[in-house]
Amino acid sequence: MALPGGAAMNITIRLQFEKDIVSFSDIAAAIGKAGGDIVGIDVISSSKVHTVRDITVSALDTKQCDLIIEALKKIQGVKIINVSDRTFLMHIGGKIETNSKIPVKTRDDLSRVYTPGVARVCTAIAEDPRKAYSLTIKRNTVAVVSDGTAVLGLGDIGPYAAMPVMEGKAMLFKEFAGVDAFPICLDTKDTEEIIQIVKAIAPAFGGINLEDISAPRCFEIEKRLKEELDIPVFHDDQHGTAVVLLAGLLNALKIVDKKLEDIKVVLTGIGAAGIACTKILLAAGVRNIIGVDRHGAIHRDETYENPYWQEYAQITNPDNLKGSLSDVIAGADVFIGVSAPGILKVEDVKKMARDPIVFAMANPIPEIDPELAEPYVRVMATGRSDYPNQINNVLCFPGIFRGALDCRAREINEEMKLAAAKAIASVVTEDELNETYIIPSVFNSKVVERVRQAVIEAAYRTGVARKDNIPVGGYTGQ
Repeated sequence: MALPGGAAMNITIRLQFEKDIVSFSDIAAAIGKAGGDIVGIDVISSSKVHTVRDITVSALDTKQCDLIIEALKKIQGVKIINVSDRTFLMHIGGKIETNSKIPVKTRDDLSRVYTPGVARVCTAIAEDPRKAYSLTIKRNTVAVVSDGTAVLGLGDIGPYAAMPVMEGKAMLFKEFAGVDAFPICLDTKDTEEIIQIVKAIAPAFGGINLEDISAPRCFEIEKRLKEELDIPVFHDDQHGTAVVLLAGLLNALKIVDKKLEDIKVVLTGIGAAGIACTKILLAAGVRNIIGVDRHGAIHRDETYENPYWQEYAQITNPDNLKGSLSDVIAGADVFIGVSAPGILKVEDVKKMARDPIVFAMANPIPEIDPELAEPYVRVMATGRSDYPNQINNVLCFPGIFRGALDCRAREINEEMKLAAAKAIASVVTEDELNETYIIPSVFNSKVVERVRQAVIEAAYRTGVARKDNIPVGGYTGQ
């Protein structure tokens, strides 16, 4: 199967080949014919008779890896010693660990970090719980919480299988924003139980990042936790996607010289991400959004069993359009897909307004093949890293939480999300902006700090920040 997100996989093949029987060029040719791409070669040992080499090969998927191995097995004089998947090797023993900040070398050290000295610190916090922010890890720690019901493009694979993703999320928090994050994978799908567990562990954390929880339960879980906790709660599948989408759209509209309030937007996939994307676009100034699901456009003349769709119908589709995607996309300036592969056809794109903008974000296969759409689309974005303009949540959540933690915000509100989107968009300068560069790279060092500053300013403007002195000149983790 192809990997979610369209990512290639690398395998390292250790093989021995007899010098008098076969040459390395024969081996390279066999790998290339099977569709592999050699990206690394290491000589392990060599003698007059044979050579042992590690060959690292990039392939599209596991099926292609199997074809490469079979091709090598057929070459006379070649012996495959071992095949290792480099991605699996990176996951052995997990990807994160905890470390002490203070060495414990003497009995005096021990008495200060633990008993009896720690008792005085405990007493200070008991007398004033706010001191937990200055005297514990709370001020810089986020819980990454999942029940494993909506993991990547894999669906409901459970909490154990969700752990590698949550560990990866924790790594990204640390790498990009200096935030200490820890994966919490819950072996329950019960909405009330998840809410109570997260509330119970909240004292140890400065924020809660909900991740890969299926709709519609994710809406209730986030809503309740935001109401019942005094620390930021952020469902990244919803709001992270929405923030980065808006950032990309702000820049795309500059290219086509259109305004948010004037455009017609058609959005497919009215789930967690689709609803969040719609709400942030409405908050930013878009007036005309038509949501489409497998049954057609969401409109006010229909009664929906899903209460979130019923609400959606009241806030969107001002002209009350009905019909399929092909029916309602005529004259649309923007298509946004957070739905399913291949549902947008070339014929549909041709019906759109001049200089159409298409954000086809389904993974691993977008709503339309970018290469098919290219002749008819002015600006194209996807969720994939192998095409320009990747809409990637990594641009968003590290900086948002860095800012929220630094000012000790009670919540992450709509104004903070809007500020984050504008900050991300601003990283792309006017000189750099073009059809294939509307969104900065996740490795652009300016992104986190600019998002952090914007989020802090918005938190103070809206009265949700609780810290008097804001760190300046870059994130500090304090």
